[in-house]
Amino acid sequence: MPPALQVTGLDKAYTPGVPVLEDFSFELARGEVHALMGSNGAGKSTFAKILAGLLPRDAGRIELHGSAYAPRSKAEASRLGIALVLQELNLVPTLSVAENLFLAGLPQRWGLVRRRELAEAARAALETVGLGDLDPATPAGRLGIGRQQLVEIAAALVEHSTILILDEPTAALTGPEIELLFARLDQLKAEGVSAIYISHRMDEIARVADRVTVMRDGRRVATHASGEVGPPQLVREMCGAEIAERTQRGHGRGRSHGRSTAASDAEATAGAPDEEPALAVRDLRADSAVRGVSFEVRRGEILGIAGLIGSGRTETLRALFGADPAEGGEVRIAGRAGLPPRFRSPAAAVAAGLALIPEDRKHDGLLLEQSIAVNATLAAIPRHARGGVLRPALETEAARRVCDRLGVARRSLDQPVAELSGGNQQKVVVARWLLRGAEVFLFDEPTRGIDVAAKETLYELLDELAAQGRAILMVSSDLSELLSVADRILAMSAGRIAGEFTPESWSEEAITAAAFSGYRSRAANASHSETATPPPPETR
Repeated sequence: MPPALQVTGLDKAYTPGVPVLEDFSFELARGEVHALMGSNGAGKSTFAKILAGLLPRDAGRIELHGSAYAPRSKAEASRLGIALVLQELNLVPTLSVAENLFLAGLPQRWGLVRRRELAEAARAALETVGLGDLDPATPAGRLGIGRQQLVEIAAALVEHSTILILDEPTAALTGPEIELLFARLDQLKAEGVSAIYISHRMDEIARVADRVTVMRDGRRVATHASGEVGPPQLVREMCGAEIAERTQRGHGRGRSHGRSTAASDAEATAGAPDEEPALAVRDLRADSAVRGVSFEVRRGEILGIAGLIGSGRTETLRALFGADPAEGGEVRIAGRAGLPPRFRSPAAAVAAGLALIPEDRKHDGLLLEQSIAVNATLAAIPRHARGGVLRPALETEAARRVCDRLGVARRSLDQPVAELSGGNQQKVVVARWLLRGAEVFLFDEPTRGIDVAAKETLYELLDELAAQGRAILMVSSDLSELLSVADRILAMSAGRIAGEFTPESWSEEAITAAAFSGYRSRAANASHSETATPPPPETR
């Protein structure tokens, strides 16, 4: 019999000449759980979305049970037996659990939903994932994240799919919930159902997968029987066969990328080791994403944070900035005595000298329909007013100075910021905080979505800020970028700091290994925690 899925020579590029998948091949046997591993940006999620009908492929052939397969939509893929469960939840919070489970096919008669039949079918579906005690009439939005994830999985199972694609399915689950899911996968395998299991949790892959395929830069690197390969080899394959230690910056900031103008100034400006740190974070905790994070950033220093998607990097920045509530810990700013132990709002953080350049600048960082001048001066409005009245001439002059300094390409300062390129939009966000006079800059994926030239300009700006004595905390999924920009790098894993690296000792392999380390025994730890202090069902 042909395999459940055969993929040959698959190509996909969002931007011409920049492949996300290149000549990728993959095979999934009937009744097999086949794990996919790879660092951020390896192409795992893109591959899953192509299979699920969410994205078209550019080239290559896909066969489903021996027949050509080219779905034009998620609905078509579902009809053909492929179901995708993403890490990002897709439930409709205002609808009931039962309605979410059967959203594509509610039992009806004469145009009316048959509620009793729906409730009975929903209870049977919930039983398969250990949620038999859950009332199907409960609004999905009232459930905790873990239960919402299980409902998503149950919804995929009720479609009687022959292939399940599970993208980080256990990210929000407790130990017992994980074991329940694995038991269900074992049962499905015995029934001939196949699964593609995308995860970076090596202990889970060893438990549930028959084979594991490693991806790097959109290509298949290797495929192994899951019991024949250990974490060190998998990490080497994800990073590349030749792992060179990179000490490109560190004490001589500027050697990589040809940027050397700020090196000596930054060294002279950077705070001494015994000087009060510009930013000190102690035991910061926020929900389950940030689990006791501590670090310091000195004046004139660029501190990078590496880690896998979902490791808690963005959540750490948002919690210390007050954008998300923190449950515990301290955030201290040099020279700012008498502040509360942590910031309760972004306004309090801004007043203390912090600036956040968010990952999604269009959604969280800019007023897209407003002008460049308005966006650039938004954080310093009182400085451009007289007698409580905003003076457009003062606002425009301040915006002109800072935009000229950063090289914002524009027709005029009245141009809507939505019309700018991604790189120039990023510069406008930075311009706002320069006018505000921020001392600590929090950059979350600052080069995402901008071209190479704009990246170089941003790197030069980071150098300049550090040379002025500003402290910089930078999250990036591009490890090579951090290795060339940062003075130190922290690796986050499963909500905690898993390692600290300096140019004298860092390597791509060591940092990647640290980023994966927190997930190797997660299931066992979660199971122990669940036994000791079980949380209420509604908050799990």
